[in-house]
Amino acid sequence: MSHYLDHAATTPMLPAAVDALLEVSRQVGNPSSLHTSGRAARAVVEEARERIGAALGARPSEVVFTSGGTEADNLAVKGTWLARRAQDPSVNGVVTSAIEHHAVLDPVEYLEGSRGVAVTWLEPDRCGHLAPDTLREALAPGGVAVASVMWANNEVGTIQPVAELAAVAREHGVPFHTDAVQAIAHLPVRFDDSGADLMTVSAHKLGGPVGVGALLARRDAPLVPIAHGGGQERQVRSGTLDAAGIHSFAVALEETVAHRDVEAKRVLALRDRLIEGALGLGLGITVSGCWKAGDATKRLPGNAHVLVPGCEGDSLLYLLDAAGVECSTGSACQAGVPQPSHVLLAMGHTESQARGALRLSLGHTSTEADVDAFLAALPGVVERARRASGLL
Repeated sequence: MSHYLDHAATTPMLPAAVDALLEVSRQVGNPSSLHTSGRAARAVVEEARERIGAALGARPSEVVFTSGGTEADNLAVKGTWLARRAQDPSVNGVVTSAIEHHAVLDPVEYLEGSRGVAVTWLEPDRCGHLAPDTLREALAPGGVAVASVMWANNEVGTIQPVAELAAVAREHGVPFHTDAVQAIAHLPVRFDDSGADLMTVSAHKLGGPVGVGALLARRDAPLVPIAHGGGQERQVRSGTLDAAGIHSFAVALEETVAHRDVEAKRVLALRDRLIEGALGLGLGITVSGCWKAGDATKRLPGNAHVLVPGCEGDSLLYLLDAAGVECSTGSACQAGVPQPSHVLLAMGHTESQARGALRLSLGHTSTEADVDAFLAALPGVVERARRASGLL
């Protein structure tokens, strides 16, 4: 039996979302077509747009469907920079944090390398938090086209003060984007209350299908397309809309929001038992970022990110996988060469510490048995990983 502890990567689809996907998948019709089948597909999309908007505190017209979080992040960062630059060539800067997901980091680095964009990287504290004054200082000189800070970190689970950061950006007249992909399943995320101008969401992190997401964008947010074609979605995101996926997304989101408070408390208890159990094994394990039992205000309730000294994260991952426990490391693998996590390095950890990272993330299918299996397997896994590294 496999114990799945990698919900931050993707979470199993909710049964209602599977049923919704199959139901509409049996129907033919391009939502852009004008005949009966096309209008029926369009009706499915527009109903879902209204439901998603209502669940997230957005107007239906603010919901721009995309293929997922990565496309939405690219559209937010590049599309806003292009629009602002066209309005005023002196507005050429981008401000973002050093701990963003690569879906934001890479577009920013692309703009920096190919367009000569001036980038300011906001440095977090040891917990991974960003102070609003840090953003205020970065925006003070002017000339910034867009600022982007994620709502909750995908590796260590740190929750940012988004409303405060968005207020600072608004003080300086700078559009503010937040990637809320990791936050929506367990936090009370509302676009209207956040103060953000743009917000990224994705279906497969909350029990919907892979391949569909949305960029919530205020109607007055400057935004131009980064891909061109049929002009769907307010002329900023061309492409035939996936009516079945969008309908399934709406169903999954509504169910998630309806049960979110109860579910967040449940996974919080599992997370705390997992962390406390790992710390109590006498293996020298520490927690990445700040953690306090029972507290979900600073860290995602389903996120447990630990550092195991004397081990390579990849070795731990494969050994745990062989023991029937599926999780992830805190490192990104680029071009086949494991690299220490940029998030952990930005938080002040050494490369050696960062290489021993494990991310255990819990979701709606997680149980006590999953936690038990991880804690039972961990001592033997750590011993074997340390022997492999020559430290035992």
